[in-house]
Amino acid sequence: MSVVVSDTTPLNYLILIGNIDVLPRIFGKVLVPPAVIRELSHPKTPPIVAKWARSLPEWIEVRAPRSDLHLGIGPGEDEAIALAIELNHSAILVDDRKAVVAAKSQGLPVFGTLAILDAADARGLLDFEAAIARLQSTSFYIEERVLEKNLALVRARKNRKS
Repeated sequence: MSVVVSDTTPLNYLILIGNIDVLPRIFGKVLVPPAVIRELSHPKTPPIVAKWARSLPEWIEVRAPRSDLHLGIGPGEDEAIALAIELNHSAILVDDRKAVVAAKSQGLPVFGTLAILDAADARGLLDFEAAIARLQSTSFYIEERVLEKNLALVRARKNRKS
């Protein structure tokens, strides 16, 4: 079974759109540092997300990193990157642009929410376009050109399979 480390935002948005269940089917076990759980439990967090964070599924494991990298990004991102490095450069789930750059500079494989949805669609676990429509009803931000590029790639993949 593989292991991936997650930051807050992919978990938050996958919970909000009702697709959190794709993570163990794509990645196996998901490790999250304590700062991520704190962020998911913040008073301003949507109630459905906070409820999920209070009753974690068995495929989630909370694990603190042994070191603090002080990367100048958020606590969840910093702890997630540190933990991924400690786990022999495990893949990391993260969306924040600065955190993506920091993770890649450490040699970590990075998957954002869109990549997760794409992988889930490729495995027949969800419909990418329907998931994107739900995602756009949240506070998730994506540049239109990036969204169109992703939609075109997914459509091309589906056309090749037809």
